[in-house]
Amino acid sequence: MEREFGVRLSLESGGKIGLVDGALGLCARIFVACLFCGVLFLFSASRLAAQTKNTCLDCHSQLDAPYHVDPAEYSQSIHAQKGITCAGCHGGDPTSSDMDKAMSKAAGFKGRPERKQVPEFCARCHGDAAYMRGFNPSLRTDQYSQYLTSVHGKLLAKGDDKVAVCIDCHGVHDIQPPNDPRARVYPVNVAHTCGACHANADYMKPYKIPTNQLALYDTSVHHKALVEGGDLSAPTCSTCHGSHGAAPPGVSSVVNVCSTCHVFQAELFDSSPHKDAFATLGCVTCHSNHGILHPTDAFIGTSDDAICMKCHSSGDPGYEAADKIHAQLVKLDASITRSREILNTAEQAGVEVGQPKMELDQARDDLTKARVSIHSVSLSKVEENLEAGFKVTEATFKAGQAALGEASYRRRGLALSLIFIFATVLGLYLFIRQLERKPS
Repeated sequence: MEREFGVRLSLESGGKIGLVDGALGLCARIFVACLFCGVLFLFSASRLAAQTKNTCLDCHSQLDAPYHVDPAEYSQSIHAQKGITCAGCHGGDPTSSDMDKAMSKAAGFKGRPERKQVPEFCARCHGDAAYMRGFNPSLRTDQYSQYLTSVHGKLLAKGDDKVAVCIDCHGVHDIQPPNDPRARVYPVNVAHTCGACHANADYMKPYKIPTNQLALYDTSVHHKALVEGGDLSAPTCSTCHGSHGAAPPGVSSVVNVCSTCHVFQAELFDSSPHKDAFATLGCVTCHSNHGILHPTDAFIGTSDDAICMKCHSSGDPGYEAADKIHAQLVKLDASITRSREILNTAEQAGVEVGQPKMELDQARDDLTKARVSIHSVSLSKVEENLEAGFKVTEATFKAGQAALGEASYRRRGLALSLIFIFATVLGLYLFIRQLERKPS
């Protein structure tokens, strides 16, 4: 009996297996293969060690601030992940263990740039479209040119090195891409990144501007939508002020800034008498800026807290319009609540009211449209939407009444049916008892 496994084996009588031929050749081939793999592994390991050798990090990880670099933070940065080493920014030879050679001019060592040099320093790469295309073709490369036009860039050019430069917003050795939740410029983090300077009263004192923007923003409807609601499209500092081309949106441009999101409201405002009156302030006049609250019907009207009362007084047309609009808004809101309550009661009574409840949603939409129409400051436009809502609430309320009538009818029918059944059963019981008493 013979089997082949690269070596011929024969099963001799008596149960002995003997090597016939090729055994020595097989062993030799296995030995050579193992030897080759071992040499290849050692060669690869030495090459890998040479590639990953970074004397810059080895040294700076042991130093104290401001020269300390955390290896873990650096390894997770976008630069490290893209293969940009210390030498990519600072020059030098990170493979040399000789400090003088590693940081010599011959090795191209640039060192740590001064603060005023940082924007141009970063722009060596981030302003080079051909170079950046090799990493991400979608990345913009005009950040530096934009920065030069910003308030930050202009003040830096005048010698003010306290203004924000790249590293203040993006970090240094721990830079993350903007879509990474760990990034300082991730939408949720932007306000507090800006607030590191702008909320610091001592730091901002020379500029004589408010430092309560962050505190106000944290109370705003925008902050609630972004941070609590997780809506990354909700406005934050850079949405209104820009990022690299950061500049206060001047009083004449506030309306334009808001209209990038609130398009319909802006169109109504442009056709309103308020456009000329508030040409220098626009939306901010009624809504403020950083501390924007969710608008309510109390914003408009003639109460002491109503915004309209900042400008209007009893007797003028604006006062009367505000009073009428507020009264109608409150009335429609109450009508919607009344219809919803009666429909809910009917539904709990077991009557199908799905259709009128769906129709009632239209009244809520009409109320929303009426609230938006306020920006036109036109009583007729507001009333147009309000009237549509009132028609719906009237119809749905009648539907709720009919449903309750149906529920009442069902209850009466059920009661009569139960009485009839009870009487029938009682009659049968008495009849059977009478039959049982008759003599057989």
